[in-house]
Amino acid sequence: MARAQRIVVIGVGNEFRHDDGVGWAVVARLEERMAGRSLPWETVPAMCDGDPVRLMELWEGADLAVVVDAARTRPPSPGRVHRLALDDVLPQWPAAASSHGLELGDAVELSGVLGRLPHRLVVYAVEGADSTVGRGLSDAVAARVESLVREVEADIAHCVADMSRAHRKDVP
Repeated sequence: MARAQRIVVIGVGNEFRHDDGVGWAVVARLEERMAGRSLPWETVPAMCDGDPVRLMELWEGADLAVVVDAARTRPPSPGRVHRLALDDVLPQWPAAASSHGLELGDAVELSGVLGRLPHRLVVYAVEGADSTVGRGLSDAVAARVESLVREVEADIAHCVADMSRAHRKDVP
């Protein structure tokens, strides 16, 4: 019997630090959309504060893990999105990519060493404007939430299509 695919979408951050809550906002919006129409039943939305061990627990065994997190860059370009995809080789992760100091690259490398990487990993890093204490996204970051949800849904659809093709090849 074929193993059911599992897809996890992880919003990383802190909704009480303005733009650092973008990952959570994307996952919350995805959950709203899931209630109105179907995504694969194996799609699991999750929130995470960025703890590397928790990330590894969430994505272990997944066919696809999508991580959405805020990022700080110099010079900043609030709302700009960087998409990083892990396939068979570990990408070079930018230093201090996360707005809260999480070394996502370290979590990926440790997962690789421990054999706990998902089959596919996609990271969306959204440049923020404000990570001070408070609720609500800046206008530039809030304007990207809906398009990010659509991009995540496209990643999910692509994974499901690939898994379906692979399953058809395995069935005699």
